[in-house]
Amino acid sequence: MNYLIVGLGNPGKRYEKTRHNIGFMALEKLAAKLEIDLKYKSFNALWGKGMANGKMVLLAEPQTFMNLSGTAVRQLQSFFKTEISNLIVIHDDLDLPFGSVRLKAGGGTAGHKGLASIESNMGTTGFMRVRLGIGKPVDKSRIEGYVLEPFRKEEQEVLPDVIDRAADASAEIVWNGLQKAVSKYQTKNIDFLKKED
Repeated sequence: MNYLIVGLGNPGKRYEKTRHNIGFMALEKLAAKLEIDLKYKSFNALWGKGMANGKMVLLAEPQTFMNLSGTAVRQLQSFFKTEISNLIVIHDDLDLPFGSVRLKAGGGTAGHKGLASIESNMGTTGFMRVRLGIGKPVDKSRIEGYVLEPFRKEEQEVLPDVIDRAADASAEIVWNGLQKAVSKYQTKNIDFLKKED
């Protein structure tokens, strides 16, 4: 049995610090924690694998750009024969306030093109999601530009804590299951920072 954990984002320097790339950020943090090197470039992804707590974990960042993320996910899942129920996707979420970490299995795409591509390629929505809130602009016509902007200065100050929490939540799903991860790491906003002071 193996787990495939995918962080969503866009490749290249231009996008690396943008809101849409918080999935990449969290995956890279998880890779560092698990000491898994993302050293392979194949399956339209940058990926690595390793044993952690006796479980095989595959970590991947699709390199196809967000809208075609499902191509890489399907290729990896098919090659490594990962059960859909052991697929975890870490992604940005416009419908959640900045700082939220929400975990769930299944559900819709809410207009997220990366999730829509995965659903289309896999033919199912039955995978787990680690949803990271990025908030949204008041003017809905600005959404496309908003997700490709860097985080604001005040957001950048707490972003490392949010990413750290997302990485820990993803690992917890693998070690102890989704419900345990929900009870331990799910938040509605960045209130968890205040509680830990």
